[in-house]
Amino acid sequence: MTRKRHIYGINFILWLSFIAFAAVIILLTWLFQTTLLRVFFGAEMTDDLTSVGEEAYDRIGFLMQIPGGEEEINRFMVQVMNENDLVTIYLLDTSGNILYPTEVIDPDGYGFVVEPDVAVFRRAVTYLEEAVAGGQDASRGLAAVVSGENYVYIARYPAGRYAVDMNTTGDIYLYVDYSTQLTEAAMGSMRVQLIAITVIVIFLALVISVLLSLWLTKPIKRITRAAKRMAAGDFSVNFKGEYSYAEMDALADTLDYAKEEIGKSDALQKEVLANVTHDLKTPLTMIKAYASMIQEISGADPEKRAKHTQVIIDESDRLTSLVNDILNISKIRSGMDTLKLRRLNLSDFIRTVLERFDYLVETQGFTIEREIEEGLYTEADAEKLEQVVYNLVGNAVNYTGEDKKISIGLHREEKGTLRFTVTDTGKGIPEEERATIWDRYYRSAETHKRPIKGTGLGLSIVKTVLLKHDFRFGVESEVGKGSTFYVLFPEK
Repeated sequence: MTRKRHIYGINFILWLSFIAFAAVIILLTWLFQTTLLRVFFGAEMTDDLTSVGEEAYDRIGFLMQIPGGEEEINRFMVQVMNENDLVTIYLLDTSGNILYPTEVIDPDGYGFVVEPDVAVFRRAVTYLEEAVAGGQDASRGLAAVVSGENYVYIARYPAGRYAVDMNTTGDIYLYVDYSTQLTEAAMGSMRVQLIAITVIVIFLALVISVLLSLWLTKPIKRITRAAKRMAAGDFSVNFKGEYSYAEMDALADTLDYAKEEIGKSDALQKEVLANVTHDLKTPLTMIKAYASMIQEISGADPEKRAKHTQVIIDESDRLTSLVNDILNISKIRSGMDTLKLRRLNLSDFIRTVLERFDYLVETQGFTIEREIEEGLYTEADAEKLEQVVYNLVGNAVNYTGEDKKISIGLHREEKGTLRFTVTDTGKGIPEEERATIWDRYYRSAETHKRPIKGTGLGLSIVKTVLLKHDFRFGVESEVGKGSTFYVLFPEK
């Protein structure tokens, strides 16, 4: 299976990380300034309004019960506004006309009360009525945010419950308006400052990320160059050097140790591989020969003798096949068995390999469907490619469904690419097992009594050969509906 190649270096990743971190901090700051801070100010203003409004409601309600208390009402309202510059307090009739205060004389020289916004007042009255209708306790009034930006306090004195002259016979409303000018001015100033901070933070993030990435990647590039030389077979490279941080020193020591061990094991692996495979094949051949002799000339019970000796023969065949498969994998991976590439007619080549499975169609009822496009060529090692095709088809034979149906396909997928597929109708491969089916000795947990005996190395050989060719491959499967193994060949 091919591995996705990363195209971004650590320089870019560090730069992007710093920018992303700075962006998150700035975003959180903006969020706090534009949302959370406004919510905080809104809560503070609502609390102030409630405090001022309830105190004013109680005091004015008391003064309204005293005959001739008009001047006291006016004086109290003036006092409240002088003590809190953000608050304007009114007594209004149902039409929004000002009843009190009649005139304001304060140290700042303001002579008359500013007319209230009648539209906002009426919406506040509606809000109060809806709250009362909904069962909310509004006996002393309510603080409200009207039209999304007007903070007001509204309370009602029922008609006929006052002793002073109010110039009206209907209900009277206590209306307190809270100015948000200072808050908006502060918020605007903070926005300007935040813009400046944003520019500074982004600039610093850019500079720091560039400098830090250059400092961090310099030793990594040096080690990378040395590692490439070692991968090419030069074991004289030295990874040690003067590094600025402990992790690189540790990595250099580890790579130096790995270099020494790989150098030692490289020659040993090739020698052991050749000797072990030779030593195993000889006794296995002898076991099979003697088992055949026992089956033919010895034993008093022919039936039992034949049964036992057949087991020895079968196991000998299996072990011999296993040794051959291990030898093939080891040769390819160690480089002892180099590829002999040549241009070949892939269409005819696959048909030739499939002829080896015709006996299954004739004797055991298998169906092998072929959809092979004519005249498709590629470049590969024919001997190794034969192993790939044979093992993939043999795997499908072993794991297809009860219908014994297999589909083989070869066609031009796109310009420059040929797609070879082997599809079975078996039980499929669970997603968690798809990454391990290419491993050595992997076998499905499902038991199959099929005509192609395997060693558990078939798909591992396929993987090894295709990786050596640098061909893309994989599997598509759905549990209960079978699997499709595919190989993508370059068209030549």
